[in-house]
Amino acid sequence: MAEAEQVHGEPWESLRERAVEAMHRAYAPYSSYPVGAAALVDDGRTVVGCNVENAAYGVTLCAECGLVSQLHLTGGGRLTHFVCVGGDGQVIMPCGRCRQLLFENGGRELVLWTVSGLRTMDQVLPDAFGPDALDERKR
Repeated sequence: MAEAEQVHGEPWESLRERAVEAMHRAYAPYSSYPVGAAALVDDGRTVVGCNVENAAYGVTLCAECGLVSQLHLTGGGRLTHFVCVGGDGQVIMPCGRCRQLLFENGGRELVLWTVSGLRTMDQVLPDAFGPDALDERKR
């Protein structure tokens, strides 16, 4: 059994269920690879997203994009826990672009359920570029 499959308990089981529900709503006619994502927000909300493909592949929206949009649409805050699943419900890793989105909206402390088990964002994206780097430039 893969290490990621050994993650049990709350909030992980309910987050994975929500990600699978979102994945079933994905629009993936080109890749046939639906993706769903779910995350907890620091105020207790759960936000979700699914991928939405486009014939012009470069403008496809990842599930994490939808999740981050829902985060801000419903009041903002910081992501605290995150999971992303593929077409058969397996845990998958966010792509590089989405890791940056997650870092921006959850910070180094965000905990992700990854293919390697639970990891913090600073483990998934070490030495990340973020708002702090821009603040330093202003000085």
